[in-house]
Amino acid sequence: MKPISISAFASISPLGATSTEVWESYLDNDHKISKKEFEHFSEWIAKIAEKDQAIIQEIQQSDNKYKNLDKTVLFAIYASRKASQQAGWKTGDDFGINFGSSRGATALFEKYHQEFLETGISSTLSSPTTTLGNISSWIAHDLQSNGPEISHSITCSTALHSLLNGVAWIQSGLADKFLVGGSEAPLTEFTIAQMKALKVYSRETEGFPCKAFDLEKTKNTMVLGEGAAAICLENEISERTIAKIEGIGYATEVLKHNTSVTADAECFQKSMRMACKNINLEEIDAIVMHAPGTIKGDSSEINAIKKVFANKIPFLTTNKWKIGHTFGASGLLNLELALLMLQHQKAIEVPFAAKQNTPTELKKIIVNAVGFGGNAVSVLLSV
Repeated sequence: MKPISISAFASISPLGATSTEVWESYLDNDHKISKKEFEHFSEWIAKIAEKDQAIIQEIQQSDNKYKNLDKTVLFAIYASRKASQQAGWKTGDDFGINFGSSRGATALFEKYHQEFLETGISSTLSSPTTTLGNISSWIAHDLQSNGPEISHSITCSTALHSLLNGVAWIQSGLADKFLVGGSEAPLTEFTIAQMKALKVYSRETEGFPCKAFDLEKTKNTMVLGEGAAAICLENEISERTIAKIEGIGYATEVLKHNTSVTADAECFQKSMRMACKNINLEEIDAIVMHAPGTIKGDSSEINAIKKVFANKIPFLTTNKWKIGHTFGASGLLNLELALLMLQHQKAIEVPFAAKQNTPTELKKIIVNAVGFGGNAVSVLLSV
């Protein structure tokens, strides 16, 4: 494939709301996870800081039409504004938008459903504000863009599937520029109860609540987080190019269970090999793993990496120990970490993981994501 240019990226997450804040957060060994009291239990979550919540509230209050939007849409609007501004894209420009979410308008859907249970009446705005399609359409409204709008849900690999779509549109010649991203605001009691029912939620009481990439752990340690990330893709490599998408890969496993993945993550083996099909595997300097903090999820991905890379394992890292699992947004937050590592030429280590040989130079990084159903995506970034 012809390399695709990444000309800008932006996010809002527990790490911060600017690239400077995010990078500074990655440079320390502190996690952004805290306990929250819900009606029926107290659980670990990774939430956006109060000062950044205030930024989202400002957006919500800035337009009367935005007052009834879910956080998933508001997070996405913030990240999209920042990314498009950095890329120099202007109102009325021709660019496509593909923004996805695993669960969509989680809090708003639950709120409207609760109102219905109590009154037997549905709110007038309950349907248009809780459809998955309303994320990209509201971004297009906010940026006044001209181009196709796509929203979708492919569970936890949603954001990287957005990137796949943007690359495909550009490669086909149907678009020159695409804004792609993922957004998630899943920190509701019902959503956390669902993860607890799957017996994957963290029960850690001290230290790091999420032990993503700790292969010695004896229990699941997944924690939920919230946030959104966006990147600007362009057809031409230019002075604005931050990094290039050199390869993409994707694969789906045959399901044995609704949440299953094989012990050697066959889907990841296929997606990583596809992303790297035009290069020597020894050129890969690092992999930003999906690593959700579960025993099977972490170990299967490591096993897949060992199968693909044999005796030359790249440097491995993840961010879920720090910000939790942000479902549909997680893939692009992983990609943000990879971009920052390439920009600053520094590999970010997981503090409690086994010591690795740190690369002195970073030129090529693989970014992974996978969701329920074994729908893996791997993206090869290069400088």
